[in-house]
Amino acid sequence: MRNVKSIRGRIDDNEPNPIDVHVGKRIRLRRTILHITQQQMADMLGLTFQQVQKYEKGMNRVGASRLWDISKVLEVPMGFFFEDMDNNVALKSPMMLNSKMDFNIEENHPFDADPMKKAETLELVRAYYKIPNRKIAKNLFDLIVALSKSTAGLPQSDLNNKDE
Repeated sequence: MRNVKSIRGRIDDNEPNPIDVHVGKRIRLRRTILHITQQQMADMLGLTFQQVQKYEKGMNRVGASRLWDISKVLEVPMGFFFEDMDNNVALKSPMMLNSKMDFNIEENHPFDADPMKKAETLELVRAYYKIPNRKIAKNLFDLIVALSKSTAGLPQSDLNNKDE
């Protein structure tokens, strides 16, 4: 049983909900990948760049219709914004915070870990097939395979080392 009270989805210290922060980070990630400025995105959506900033920081929640528009501007499916969400973040949804029941996210709402269903995988495959020189594409493919084999046995902490 949880004793946490939710005020419109915010957590106790009135900080943005971690799910809204996660969605905002995914919006920013995709926007920067596409080299779109906050002002350009705001213009496409009919917003101010300040509103885009607030969405990206999770300070303002993104409504379903606005998220739909953002997905079209950023050329990703709606699910993209929820990919790679940590289960501890998922437990901070307003429903979970206000529920008298204990939820096990992994059992009740598992997040799909299949990499073939991720937007980044599709983007990588599309980019690979856009390489006009197929010899270079093959060399890139071989490099990726070699890198995956060389890091396969390393602990995740070694892969996230920021000193490199």
